[in-house]
Amino acid sequence: MTHVTPNVPIAPITPTIGRIVHYRLSADDADAINRRRQHAQAHLDEHRANSNGVQVHIGNHVEEGDVFPMVITRVWHPGESEGYVNGQVMLDGNDLLWVTSVKVGSGPRTFSWPERA
Repeated sequence: MTHVTPNVPIAPITPTIGRIVHYRLSADDADAINRRRQHAQAHLDEHRANSNGVQVHIGNHVEEGDVFPMVITRVWHPGESEGYVNGQVMLDGNDLLWVTSVKVGSGPRTFSWPERA
């Protein structure tokens, strides 16, 4: 168990490749995800008949502000706690969302650090 001393500042966390953070979807993210999933559902019979290896996006409906885990895949300006990152967002389905140049924050299209347990 880690003991945190009150009133002692904690150093900012620096993003590194492989870290898992929380990503908050933007309206554009949600629209793109839902559009891909709706298209896949509408053409499911074609995908089954052709079975050509195309990714069929299946998953639950998403909205702006939904939060999902993201694995950091690239760090721009390593060593900076406020730097930008690229990552793979693990959605509630069989698909991923690749996001680029995302910074830490609390609004849409930002990432945050998970709370420590």
